[in-house]
Amino acid sequence: MKISLIQTNPQSDRTANLARTKKIMEAAVAADKPDLIVLPEYFDVYGLTNDEKRTMAEKKGGVAYKFAQDFAREHGVFVHAGSVMERIEGEDRVFNTTFVFDRTGKEIAEYRKIHLFDVDTPDGLVYRESDSVMPGEDVVTYDVDGFTVGCGICYDIRFAELFIALQKKGCDLIVLPAAFTLQTGKDHWEVLARARAIETAAYFAACGQTGMTVTNGEKRACYGHSLVADPWGMLVAQASDGEGYITATLDKAQNQRVQNLIPVANHRRLSC
Repeated sequence: MKISLIQTNPQSDRTANLARTKKIMEAAVAADKPDLIVLPEYFDVYGLTNDEKRTMAEKKGGVAYKFAQDFAREHGVFVHAGSVMERIEGEDRVFNTTFVFDRTGKEIAEYRKIHLFDVDTPDGLVYRESDSVMPGEDVVTYDVDGFTVGCGICYDIRFAELFIALQKKGCDLIVLPAAFTLQTGKDHWEVLARARAIETAAYFAACGQTGMTVTNGEKRACYGHSLVADPWGMLVAQASDGEGYITATLDKAQNQRVQNLIPVANHRRLSC
């Protein structure tokens, strides 16, 4: 199976973001003919205040949803649509939600981010995701041509119990859209992604935003460096800075080889 990760720098203009994202997606399809395309967290709009998030959040079926759905159908490709702000009826907060579409544009999965980023980062920036986002609860997988794919979003990467749960569901690949901060990303992004691949004996695809946004006059930078790690924890593809895409070919035989070499799943004694 071929997978392409689309790395972008979304700003507060949804229309402009989607137009630029589509061009990169089309370039990946033309050059590499992937089976699965992955977008970053909040691929449609980013750099918003909490009030702006509530205003721009859409119910399921909104502009960003239809953008990914239409692309999947028109190009005959699975689309793992990063994440979007999903409006919740009667709530002030939103869900941070991934939607996935098959080659016909049919929705086959939805995942709502479980772990929320409430952190004071080393560079002094304060993030309080729970002020505007409600956590999800469900562990979610879907199928791509015989590959079982598991879902996570950004800060989820730090919580091994989620990935053990996905391993127990038989995942061959785990996909994690993100808007990982530059300050933490430069030290932890690759290490965590490779660790998640090793502990699950599955491919791990981490698709990140890149570059700068400004919210209320405060500059915030995302690390980018989207990557694919194989079940042994080796990087098989990685992006540099800036917008663009990377493509990797995945082979389920590699999953089986690693699971046979070190059968961690058979040796686990503690439950999560």
